[in-house]
Amino acid sequence: MNNKNKKVVAIAGATGYIGRWFMDRFKEEYQLIGLSRRNLASNPEPEISWRQVELYSISSTTKALEGVDYAVYLVHSMNASTRLNQGGFEDTDLLLADNFARAATANGVKQILYLGGILPKNEAKSSWSRHLRSRLEVEKTLSSGSAALTAVRASIIVGPGGSSFDMIKNLVKKLPVMICPKWTESQTQPISLRDTLTIIDACLGNTHAYNRSIEIGCPEVMTYKEMLVKTAQVMGKKRLIFSVPFFSAGLSKLWVGYFGESPAQLVSPLVESLKHTMTVSEDQSFQEIPIDYQSYEEAVRHALSKNREPQMPDFKPLDRQKNTVRSIQRLPNTMGKTAYWAANRYKVWLPTFFKAIITAKEDQKGRVCFYLFFFQKPMLELSWVKVRSDKKRQLFYISGGWLVGRADYGWLEFREVLCGKYIITAIHEFVPKIPWYLYVNTQARIHLWVMNRYGKYLKGFKKR
Repeated sequence: MNNKNKKVVAIAGATGYIGRWFMDRFKEEYQLIGLSRRNLASNPEPEISWRQVELYSISSTTKALEGVDYAVYLVHSMNASTRLNQGGFEDTDLLLADNFARAATANGVKQILYLGGILPKNEAKSSWSRHLRSRLEVEKTLSSGSAALTAVRASIIVGPGGSSFDMIKNLVKKLPVMICPKWTESQTQPISLRDTLTIIDACLGNTHAYNRSIEIGCPEVMTYKEMLVKTAQVMGKKRLIFSVPFFSAGLSKLWVGYFGESPAQLVSPLVESLKHTMTVSEDQSFQEIPIDYQSYEEAVRHALSKNREPQMPDFKPLDRQKNTVRSIQRLPNTMGKTAYWAANRYKVWLPTFFKAIITAKEDQKGRVCFYLFFFQKPMLELSWVKVRSDKKRQLFYISGGWLVGRADYGWLEFREVLCGKYIITAIHEFVPKIPWYLYVNTQARIHLWVMNRYGKYLKGFKKR
């Protein structure tokens, strides 16, 4: 097929498990664009093009999606790209999804396909794990722009290189006796990598899948303990596996993390989510095309026997400033104010909160300088970026001050998310002037405390 007749599909999270296998399987069917934080050094797959992107930056993400018809969003709790990253994974994922939705709208992208997780049924959202609540927030945020959203919700995806299946495989491999936590009795419907990729392909550009949430899984319902038993059988391992009620979540994380050989940032949210029943509901099940689903055992055999990994490009090392900081906080917006209001209110609130300790001055161009005591030189200078700001997002460059190590690098923003329910405030790529150890134990802590106090101020604002 001529490239001109192919759908142009960008993959965010292209170097991850699902992304690399999707590109490997469908590189002939689509004009694929892999998005990566690093620049390309060499590319063994000429059918796939690559673009460098910083997903924390709206302008960078907008440029990366130029000429794209459809986008597959596979980003979950990105690894930190700064030396210090202050902010929970939920707030980080929320900001990144908002960037992507804005960039897709700016480029007229027709559809975003997001691969998330099956959500609990008949349970109050307040009882959901942080991980699952975050997945739903990302769905809502990605659907906030003009691009149609298809949210494909899956349980464990079984295939070669999948982190969730690797945990199961390593537990079976290492432990002849497994005393399992109670959550291993929860029901789920795992699905093979092969079938997941088929479903993603069937949904891309399919208008029947627009603005829908689709749950996917193998028809067979099983518990996590049964998954361990079946995996042991396929691996030819004799294992004694039983569950007990007294395993705490903390012990579960230690157990799975150590014996499953998985990092804490993956294990912690996963274990918190496994207490829920995650099965496919009939009204949200995938019905677009008939699928001869692989059984769990077939998927495990395939995952264990697959020796070839998809070819990935060589990337250049990141050329970044060494000591940089990213700090993301979610603030309540009880009065439904705009980001424009929140940013301008902060300029007034900070000197008022610190009384004579901090003063602020703003010129006609929107440059704001904050001064400490009687110092003539500002400790922080912010320059308003008018052309890239609107009522829902306010952007400031960190342009100077004796607390700033580089005046041409970082930026501060205030933005509305989730239809104005919250205000996100974020500092990106800030380079401190003072020695790193001193910064981490003083200025960084003070910043978090100040933003926490500002959040409390906003929360109680409607009472004033």
